[in-house]
Amino acid sequence: MSRCRLDLSKEFAGRRALITGGSRGIGAAAAERLLDGGAKVVVTARSRHEQTPNGATFISADISNEAGATALVDAAVKELGGLDVLVNVAGAARVHLPNSEAISDAEWVDSLNINFLSAVRVTYAALGALRESKAGSIVNVSSGGVIPFGGPLMHYGAAKAALNNFSQGLAKELAPEKIRVNIVTPGPVITPGADEMREDLVKGMGIPLEAFWAQVPIGRPGVVEDLAEMIAFLSSDRASWITGHNHFVTGGWGEL
Repeated sequence: MSRCRLDLSKEFAGRRALITGGSRGIGAAAAERLLDGGAKVVVTARSRHEQTPNGATFISADISNEAGATALVDAAVKELGGLDVLVNVAGAARVHLPNSEAISDAEWVDSLNINFLSAVRVTYAALGALRESKAGSIVNVSSGGVIPFGGPLMHYGAAKAALNNFSQGLAKELAPEKIRVNIVTPGPVITPGADEMREDLVKGMGIPLEAFWAQVPIGRPGVVEDLAEMIAFLSSDRASWITGHNHFVTGGWGEL
């Protein structure tokens, strides 16, 4: 029996996408997936990496301030000739052992800035271009699965919680304009930044990394392609009636 398979090679033909944090990890994988579907893509970060997709246009940007975010969006829209898809992936965190009392005031502010406010700045700068699109979509990448971050990463968890609330509130505001806003929340995924955090965490907990991975019900860590496929789906016409939802891609982490 033959099975019907969707041909997604031209799914994003004519679509224009901007991906923050797109030089490596989840952002780079999402860019590759959209490129494979025919999209024209701009990726941004402070610097390029080996993982930065060759098919995408790279724009170096600092989105830790409003001027930098506005300049980025202006340059991306000029390069792309418009904008249909915005994917906010940029984020980072440092582990502070042994618990949340070790997180300084400056670290709280820095985490909110990079993991929450950077997405707010880029989003509002991009809304004008997205309103001109007939298929506007925003995907914000959160973190942690369904398990709230506490202790050494409480500042990171708080920033991502703010991002989730912002995303769902914005989805309601923009729904009448046919601009969809969704969240993708990874569980434990292998990326350069996440790997570094995990190493610090398991060292502080005094457990081997294998014991950490053993907690994932599906039996393996996530890879960036797992997240890229969900991001692509939510950016596509296949998800044209989906907005305001948090989509967990976790291997059952914290759910089962």
